[in-house]
Amino acid sequence: MKLYKKIFLSVSSASLLAMGGCTKNFDAINTDPTQVPQSQFDPNLHMASTQVEYMNAIQGYNSGIIFQSMWIQGLASAAANSYYSNGDKYTPSPNTTSYQGSLWNHAYNSAGYGAAILSLTQGKTGYDNLRAMATIMQVLDFQTISDVYGDVPFSQAVQAPAITQPVYDAQSAIYPALLARLDSVIPKLNAANPTTTNDLFYKGDVSKWKKFGYSLMLRLAMRLVKVDIATAQKYAEKAAAGGTLAGTADDAYVTFDQAKNYNNNNAAAYQTGQDFVEVKWSKTFIDYLRTTSDPRLGVVAEVPLAGLPDGSDETKAGDKTPANQLGVPNGYDNPTNIPGYPGGTGPAGKDFYAMGKYSRPSIDIYLSKNTPGYVINYAETELLLAEAAARGWAVTGSASTHFANGVTAAMQNLAVLSASKTGVPAGSITTYVATHPLDVSTPANSIAMINQQYWVTTLSLFDFVEGWSNWRRTNIPALTPVNYPGNFSGGTIPRRQVYPSTEAPQNPTNYSAAVGKLTGGDKFSGRVWWDK
Repeated sequence: MKLYKKIFLSVSSASLLAMGGCTKNFDAINTDPTQVPQSQFDPNLHMASTQVEYMNAIQGYNSGIIFQSMWIQGLASAAANSYYSNGDKYTPSPNTTSYQGSLWNHAYNSAGYGAAILSLTQGKTGYDNLRAMATIMQVLDFQTISDVYGDVPFSQAVQAPAITQPVYDAQSAIYPALLARLDSVIPKLNAANPTTTNDLFYKGDVSKWKKFGYSLMLRLAMRLVKVDIATAQKYAEKAAAGGTLAGTADDAYVTFDQAKNYNNNNAAAYQTGQDFVEVKWSKTFIDYLRTTSDPRLGVVAEVPLAGLPDGSDETKAGDKTPANQLGVPNGYDNPTNIPGYPGGTGPAGKDFYAMGKYSRPSIDIYLSKNTPGYVINYAETELLLAEAAARGWAVTGSASTHFANGVTAAMQNLAVLSASKTGVPAGSITTYVATHPLDVSTPANSIAMINQQYWVTTLSLFDFVEGWSNWRRTNIPALTPVNYPGNFSGGTIPRRQVYPSTEAPQNPTNYSAAVGKLTGGDKFSGRVWWDK
C-alpha cells in the first residue's frame, strides 16, 4: 500500500554531474503535487477503509457466498459446471484459484490500513481512541485470516517494505497474542479523548467500541474450547465481565451506499442473473425451519413466480407461504436427478423454469446492494454467552436467558436487512421463544441447541464465514457431506481454505515451511489448530 508518492527521475551519473547545482531542489521539484504529504494526512480517513475492506473479505465471490454458504448447507445450487460448484459440490471451477485467495488479500489489506493508522499516529497526542480501534480491527482481520487458512503471517505481516516475505506464525501462537492484544487495548478506549471521525460501525462511539472489543474477545475465546479450555474460560469470563454487546443497538454492521459504488457484495452476487435463477436455500436449512415452526421461514424464503420470465425478474417477489417453501439438497448437478423432484414451472421451452418450485432467498431481505453487512452482532454474542453459561463459567445471567436473548435478536435483525424494514412480527418472535426454551436437561443438550441456533442465525444473516467457523468448532448441526465426483476435499466438508496460489512464488521459503506442517499438505480437507 502506498499512501504518499514521490516521483524520482531516473538519470545517469553523468547527467547528474551535468545538472550541477540544480540538484539541490531535486526532491521538492519531483514531489507529486496530487499526493497528500504524511504531515497533512488525517489518519482518521483510513478507518472506513479498514472496515470496508474487512467486509469485502467476507462477502460475495471473495469467499462467503461462493464457498462457506454451501459448505455448511445454507444455500444450494443444482447446476453443473457452475462457479457455485465450489461450494455446493466442493468441485473446482475456472475461478477457484482466484476465489481461494480473495479473502486473504482483502483481509490483509484491511489490516494494512490499520497498520497505516498506527504508523501515522505513532508518538502523536489525541489519537489514543483511533489507535485502539485500529488495533481491534487488526485483531478481527488476523483472526478471520487464521480461522480460514490456519498458520498465516502475523508477527511480520503488513510491514512492507521492511518485510516483504513474512514468516507464517502458528495459529496456536496467534490466538494467545490476539487475546492479549485485546486485553491491553480495550481499556485504552476513553470517551474523554478525541475519537475517530470516519467510523462506519459506531460513528466514533467509544462505549460501543468497548462492547465490540469484548464481544470479539468472547468469539476468540470460544474458538479454543477444544484445544485450550482454561484459556477459553479465562477470556470468556473476562469478556463477559468487561461488557459485551448489550442489545441490537450495539450491533456492528456496515450500511452500504450503492449510489457511491459501495455495495453489499453478497447482494451484488445475488443480483447476477445466473445467480438469481440458480441459487436456492438448502434443503437442510429449510427443513430445519419448517420442523421447528420457525417464523423466519416466511420471511427469508420465497418461491419464485411461475415460469422463467417472471421467476427471474428481480423486481417480482415470490410466494412466502411457509408451507410452500422447498429447499434444494446439496450436491446435485441437474434438477431432474434430485430425489422427489417436484417439476418446474411455466410452459415448455425457453420459458420453462426447471428450479421454479424451490425456495430462493427473499428479495426483500437479501437483494438490495444497500443491505447492511453484519460484522459482530448481539444475537451471536448472546448465544456464545449462553454456551459459556451452559459450561458453568462465571458469566452474569443464565444460559436460558442468554439463549432467549440471542434467538430474539436474530429474528429482529431481519428487519434491519429488509429493504421494506419489515421482518418477523414481534408477536411471532415472542411465541417462538416462549415455546422453544433452551433444553437444560444436560450441558451437552444445551450446547447442541445453542449452536444449532448459531448456525441458523449466521445463515439467515448471510454471515457465512463466521457460520462456517463456528460449525467447524462444534460440528453442530450434524451435516452429511457431499461426495461429488472430482471434489477437492476427499468427500468431506471443507475445513480450511488452501493458501493463495500467489504465496508459493512470492514467499516460497515461508510458504513451504507452513505447508510442511500441514498433515497431508495444503488441502481443503485439512484442519486449523483449534478444529479438533
